[in-house]
Formats: sequence, C-alpha cells, structure tokens
Amino acid sequence: MCVILAYLTHLKSLLTDNAMTLPNKRILNFTGALACAGMMGFALYAQHILLLDPCPLCILQRIAVISIGLVFLVAALHNPGQLGGRIYAVLIGLISACGAGVAAWHVRLQNLPPDEVPSCGPGLEYMVDNFPLKDALGMIFKGSGECAEVVWRLFGLSMPTWVFIGVVGLAAAGIWNNSLRKQ
Repeated sequence: MCVILAYLTHLKSLLTDNAMTLPNKRILNFTGALACAGMMGFALYAQHILLLDPCPLCILQRIAVISIGLVFLVAALHNPGQLGGRIYAVLIGLISACGAGVAAWHVRLQNLPPDEVPSCGPGLEYMVDNFPLKDALGMIFKGSGECAEVVWRLFGLSMPTWVFIGVVGLAAAGIWNNSLRKQ
C-alpha cells in the first residue's frame, strides 16, 4: 500500500512539474502551412504520377488550399499579436469556407444520379479566357461530367471529400491557434 501511495505521489509530481505544453503559435502556423503544402504535394502527385487530370472544381479547391497555406505562412513569419492573430484567423476561416463550399459542391456533383449529371463542358482555361468572370464561375459551379466522375478513393472517400475534411480541419486549427488560444 505504501508503495502504491509513493508511486502515485511521484506520478503526481511528474505530471505537475512536466506539464505538457503546446508549441507556440508560430510553430503551429508553420505546421498549418506544411499541411497545405502536403495537400498540394499529393494533388500534384495525383496529377503527374497517377495521371488524374484536375477538373475545374479541383483547380478551385487547389487555389483555396494554396491560399490557406499562404495565410498560415505569413502568420508564422509575422508572429502577430492579438489583433493580428484575429485577422489571420478571419482570413483562414473565410478562405476555408470558400474551399469547403467548393469541395462540398463537388461531392454533391459526384453523388448525383447518372441521369442528372451535367454534360462535359469546356476546360477552366477556356472558360476564363473566353467568358466574363461571372459567366465563367456560373459554368464552373454548374459542373460538368468530368467533375462528377470519381476516379480515386481512399477508405471509400473521394478526393473532394478529403479536401473538405482537410480544409475544415485547417480552418478549425487556424481559428483556434490565431484567435481563441490563450498564450
């Protein structure tokens, strides 16, 4: 009995003396930027090694992930105070909401019944070059047959589903780290 009490006392002192602390905000912002770089690295691997051409919605998701990564990187380099941290948190949240919205729309297109899938349309570059931005975005979000095709899965989830999960997770981490976290 005395041995157990001595062990518990020793364990308590270890836990209070060596309390685990999280890395500072700068390191966690660098981690967010690295996570975005990892997501983009896999997207490029899928495109160039697995030969999966990105559809227009995939390209918009890439733009969102790159933008989130850049905000994380600037926040890490800047190491802002409280007000700056909140500004970075808002930027991360807004860009993540746009990326998550595009990814959710993409998942919706992939889950449409075959008779409701839109026909294949022109590529993103053609649409942006030949139509006003408002019309091009309307055509992009209408989707096309290529956007509805699921060509890759991991654990039963398509790539846009994983982008949605990643972007929402990055948003939560970025908002918490830059505005809600005490330190």
